[in-house]
Amino acid sequence: MKLGIIGAGAMGTTLARHLLGLGHEVAISGSRGAGSVTALAARIGAIPASVQDAANLGEVVILAIPTKAVLQLPQELFAHLPSSVVVVDAGNYHPELRDGRIDGIEQGLPDSQWVAQQIGRPVIKAFNNILATSLLEKNVPRGAPGRIALPVAGDAQEARAAVLRLVDAIGFDPVDAGDLQSSWRQGTGTPAYCQDLDSASLRRALAEAERSRVNEYRAQREAHLKSFLAAQLAVPSPVY
Repeated sequence: MKLGIIGAGAMGTTLARHLLGLGHEVAISGSRGAGSVTALAARIGAIPASVQDAANLGEVVILAIPTKAVLQLPQELFAHLPSSVVVVDAGNYHPELRDGRIDGIEQGLPDSQWVAQQIGRPVIKAFNNILATSLLEKNVPRGAPGRIALPVAGDAQEARAAVLRLVDAIGFDPVDAGDLQSSWRQGTGTPAYCQDLDSASLRRALAEAERSRVNEYRAQREAHLKSFLAAQLAVPSPVY
């Protein structure tokens, strides 16, 4: 399979490593063009690409970028791609820490539905509710006890099934999380978010999420991250 990954941060790079390890052809792009990812691509065995080339190469294209960066993608990036190409949104909305407030999401639109509107293309929500370190280190073969589960949400059943297969292939239990409207259940700060749950626990967490608390979940997570970052900055650097 050919895959394009737009975003060369920790999540995009980790996904590229896993997919390359399975023998897939992977193009990876950064915000500053193919030249900015040449060294990274050489190190992991991927193809350095522009955003346009990464989108054009893939049978599956993964957006591993901040929510606000969706607005910086080239116009009509996906307009001429075959309808069979699956676009995955692996992002999370962080209004205070990173993205600024986006009206549509603030008014209740799930962030991946907003992404779909901006790019003019259906998307599948996946890979957003796991830390990059867990994604890198905690994949295990199918059937292993305690295998971490990842939810996949989207409207197109065939596209959702393709991403569920990818989740399983890279070493995690796939959980069908329903349509894209339901993707808020795996969003920032929800009970299913970054908890490294097995499939039964993940299904319970998705069911327990309360729609009326979405903004509260997000705010609590951002407050936690702010405290963590502040503590990290307060630690003195070692003197050599």
